[in-house]
Amino acid sequence: MVDVDRYLLKPWEPPEEKLYPVIDELLAAWQATGEIARTEIRVVGHRWSQRSFAIRDFLASNAVPYRWYSADDPEGIRLLAAADAGPDAVPLLLTPDGTALANPSLTEVAAKVGLHTVPQGDFYDDVIIIGGGPAGLGAAVYAASEGLHTVLIERQATGGQAGQSSRIENYLGFPDGVSGGQLTERARRQADKFGAEVLTARQVTGLEVRGPKRVVHFHNGSEIAARTIILATGVAYRQLPATGVDDLVGRGVYYGSASTVAAACVGQHVVIVGGANSAGQAAVFFARHAAKVTLAVRGPSLDRGMSRYLVEQVRALDNLEVRTSTTVTDCQGEFHLECLTLHDENTGMDEVVQASHVFIFIGAAPMTNGCPRASVATTPDSC
Repeated sequence: MVDVDRYLLKPWEPPEEKLYPVIDELLAAWQATGEIARTEIRVVGHRWSQRSFAIRDFLASNAVPYRWYSADDPEGIRLLAAADAGPDAVPLLLTPDGTALANPSLTEVAAKVGLHTVPQGDFYDDVIIIGGGPAGLGAAVYAASEGLHTVLIERQATGGQAGQSSRIENYLGFPDGVSGGQLTERARRQADKFGAEVLTARQVTGLEVRGPKRVVHFHNGSEIAARTIILATGVAYRQLPATGVDDLVGRGVYYGSASTVAAACVGQHVVIVGGANSAGQAAVFFARHAAKVTLAVRGPSLDRGMSRYLVEQVRALDNLEVRTSTTVTDCQGEFHLECLTLHDENTGMDEVVQASHVFIFIGAAPMTNGCPRASVATTPDSC
């Protein structure tokens, strides 16, 4: 068997349109993932630490190669000793130049691994875009391609929730499907091609109208301004109304598809909560890693919220169990998730099942609350 990333059909005429762009894209992807891995970032942390997970997820979402070491393993212990770091230093970030960052913030991580975090100026003639999901990236591409001085601000990673998807098969223009990461990277490169500036790990805390300028305030007290601001702040995951969930987030409980923990799911029981496309895509993805996947769907069937092609994929997997009319009411575990309670709406019965990971996809709500000092609708979380 072979793994085919891309194939072309002759004729390639004109090559400027049908051959060269494809080769350029493949070479750019190779350069981004090839030699860099030899000088990758190293992260030492605990498997069930919320802070360790946050840093790993941030690096993965921004396509930054890194190697993970458990603080309990011999190599992790050696790295901590070499950096003269104690238990309070975990998670520890080690860069190729020998710098060690103890329990760093995501802004510190972003700056150290080479992500663009500092604006090039304090005034942008044309437009500031807040939010780096598909809508924000699209706005950046269109604005910059028209010659507008454009900056896009993203607090986590470009791509938003779509960027976390393991596989998207119903996106226009990709008949063979595309991962969220690949789609995001193409959009980011396209925005960069037209000259849009992208700021990562910058959180907006407020907006202000100051004469003809629209001012954006950052969490560190700095600010930038432009004549126009576009809010593309997307949505936030709805929280699961189950006891014990909040204390276990990042320690076995995850909102969205955390591909960084896929390797830890090998041989385990994984529960996916939700009945729409995002839940179906995650279920199919984790079924390739876990011994068993349970898809807990609140509704009476998959057909109400999931695309037909995805329903067929879910039903074809032998290690994937679909439980309809089912909700999660409780999550338990001392240091990490160990078990959860599934409630059957039809029978009224509760069942406690052992599971190491649960991924939650129960919908999202628009980020439309008011920012502090803001005269335009937005939200601190969305910024």
